[in-house]
Amino acid sequence: MLTFYQFVMTYRNSKTATNESRLAEWIFADHDFPKHVIDYNQISNYLEWNSPFPEALIVFDELWDVYLLRRE
Repeated sequence: MLTFYQFVMTYRNSKTATNESRLAEWIFADHDFPKHVIDYNQISNYLEWNSPFPEALIVFDELWDVYLLRRE
């Protein structure tokens, strides 16, 4: 099963910086990010305590919806 971490890595190395790519780069660099978790609440709670930029939780929610569609 595809983890959120694996999914969000597809947003790395974007030619133009977007909030999605900023979040992906931050998640990649954060060694404590829960990489093997597929539970929304666990990841959301982690980001609430460690948010890298003000819009990160909004971006996460948007990406989570896309992740759920691709995971099925």
